[in-house]
Amino acid sequence: MPSQHIRASATSSADPATVFSVLRDGSTWPTFSSLGAYELITPGCGAQTGQPDELGEVRYFHTGRYHVREQIVELVQDRRLSYVLLEGLALRDYRADIDLEPAGGGTRISWHSSFDPKVIGTGWLYRRQLTGTVRGLVDGLARRAEEVAASR
Repeated sequence: MPSQHIRASATSSADPATVFSVLRDGSTWPTFSSLGAYELITPGCGAQTGQPDELGEVRYFHTGRYHVREQIVELVQDRRLSYVLLEGLALRDYRADIDLEPAGGGTRISWHSSFDPKVIGTGWLYRRQLTGTVRGLVDGLARRAEEVAASR
């Protein structure tokens, strides 16, 4: 059973630091995407710093009938955020890597997700459904970062 991959990208006129600040704050994701409610389940290892979404943090998103828990597994300041799916979808080894690169005064956002379906034959269906969600996240992140940059 082959792994499934989703790739989406966008360019924001906001600088990488601004894009990263929006990206790392999971509580803002429902404001710029189709995701529903957000809840912090377990603070990350840097929770005492008061920064949103630290390494190891476990967060919960509820969208319609989907309830997922994710954990942040990699943070590189202004460059990368990676998370894994802990539960909520019939998938194994789901990982998303969101990379930020300076691009002509702005930021190139590249989102790559990979996973294996738990049920044989359903990978294409999950890939199709999640592609729209990821595309909306990338586009929404780019726009929201621009709004934040303009308000400063």
